[in-house]
Amino acid sequence: MIIELSEQECYDLLTATTVGRIGFVHDARVLILPVNFVVSGRDLLLRTTADGLLSTLSEAPSEVAFEVDSHVPLSRTAWSVLMHGRLSRVDEGDAAAVLPRVSPWAGAGMDLPLRFRIERMTGRTVHGDQA
Repeated sequence: MIIELSEQECYDLLTATTVGRIGFVHDARVLILPVNFVVSGRDLLLRTTADGLLSTLSEAPSEVAFEVDSHVPLSRTAWSVLMHGRLSRVDEGDAAAVLPRVSPWAGAGMDLPLRFRIERMTGRTVHGDQA
C-alpha cells in the first residue's frame, strides 16, 4: 500500500536523517550525488569543495531536486521525501555560522557552504504485504 504524506510528515522525516541525494542536469545528463546536510527551517545546508561540481552549479541559483529515504526490508516498509528548489551559495556573512553545523562525511576540503531552499516537498510511504 502506498500512502501520500502531508508536508508536515515529510518535514518530520526529513529532520530524521542527515544524508540525501541532490539531482540536477549537467551536460545534458541527469546526475544524482549523495550529500550530507542539516535542516534549517525551510532550507537544507550542505558543504562542498570550492572547485567541485556543486560549486559550479551554485554560482547562480540553480533548480535542483533533493531526495531522502529509508527502508526496512524485513518489515517491507519504506518512505521517500522528494523536494524541488534552488541551490545557492551561502552569503559570506553567514558562512562562518553554517560551516560548523554541517559535518561532511567526505572529509576535509568541503569549505564552501551551500543552501538548498525547499520550494516544493512531497513524500510517500510504502507498506508491503507480508510474505
